[in-house]
Amino acid sequence: MAKLLVYDSYNDKFYKYTLNENDPMPYSYGTTLSMREFRGSSGANVLWTTTAAMEAWNLTRRTYGGGIPVGYAFKRIWEGGHGTASQHYAGVSFDVGQGTNNAIRRKIYNAALRSGAWGYVEPLSMTPTWVHFDRRYGTPACAGTTAGYPTLRRGRRSTYVLILQDALNALGYSTGTLDGVFGARTESALKACQRRFGLTADGICGCASWKKITSAVLGIGRTSTVIDR
Repeated sequence: MAKLLVYDSYNDKFYKYTLNENDPMPYSYGTTLSMREFRGSSGANVLWTTTAAMEAWNLTRRTYGGGIPVGYAFKRIWEGGHGTASQHYAGVSFDVGQGTNNAIRRKIYNAALRSGAWGYVEPLSMTPTWVHFDRRYGTPACAGTTAGYPTLRRGRRSTYVLILQDALNALGYSTGTLDGVFGARTESALKACQRRFGLTADGICGCASWKKITSAVLGIGRTSTVIDR
């Protein structure tokens, strides 16, 4: 069993679920996406996503009209496997269609585009053996990109806060909890980490902080200070 946190941007609130591997994901349509499929290769006990990502999945699945094989969805940033600004770590990204043929992948790709629900559908020329789409949200802290994470400060709630908390804990700066809420403990941990990297210790995670933190934590593995409960 695993704990799943689902962020609802409509009311700025997290909902918590405890699920077995074969249970359907909350807000997914029928049995089109199980916890096991969403987890993919992640070995974490705590996972997260958003209601918007699940709604986008539902629309794509209905538009496609059949089962969509999921290769990769969720990952924790210390598990790695993707880039430093990957939306997989935010729980809003799907890589699908692995093991199928070009015609099927094209059909999935077109369904994702027609749904109009995803923040980004990657061109097939960039993903020759799979289809990538994600429900990224917020304005990236770094200019000139649509792929980065938004600026975070005290009072914010999101799955991006979960990435930050997860990274800080893995690096040894305790946030006290893994809840997606940017509170006093997360702010203190971030300031300590910023000082380590020679950044202004203002407790705001902007472009420079994201670059340093994600580069340091990406794929380092489950350290003794990771929170996973």
